[in-house]
Amino acid sequence: MIIPRFLDDDSELARHVAQQLNTPLDWPEDGGLTTGHVAKIASAAACDVSYNQAANGHLIDLFAALPLPGTPDGDKFWGALGNAGGNAALYIDPGNMGGPTFDRLARGNEAGIADRVLSFLSELDDQQREAVTRVIGDALAHDTLLAGGRYLGQLWLRDAETTAWHVLLAKRRLIETQDDRERFLEAWGNA
Repeated sequence: MIIPRFLDDDSELARHVAQQLNTPLDWPEDGGLTTGHVAKIASAAACDVSYNQAANGHLIDLFAALPLPGTPDGDKFWGALGNAGGNAALYIDPGNMGGPTFDRLARGNEAGIADRVLSFLSELDDQQREAVTRVIGDALAHDTLLAGGRYLGQLWLRDAETTAWHVLLAKRRLIETQDDRERFLEAWGNA
């Protein structure tokens, strides 16, 4: 999780929720769930869910920037990417990933695409990575006047790699974060 779940009742978010709901922070008095509690719940939910959805959405956007499979440009692009990346390119080949893959990603199957992207990139040798960079960059260059193809390919690969890592890290955080953080804070507090 990006922000701490430890919010006091007078946090900025709690004050915002109280203002939006037109309630005092401790409303209802002697009630089980106060405006401050609602703010804490909103913070935790927004952080966990939004971070995963944003990273997954960004992976979809990265692939959406590439030529579409099943089109003449897409068929040429994906064929060239397969030639450049060899067997590693099979991890992200549309025929191997299948159409429902991105639907599952959009609905929360975070690790599936991220694993494929990182496996693809980790199996490329230096020559293949350079060739893949050029194929992706050339495909992206026709839509922009900002930079040359090779540079755009490098940016796409770095962005895909970092985003996939964020997805996997966020997925891990949902499962292991609380215990890890407590151990971390204790260890560093005792250092």
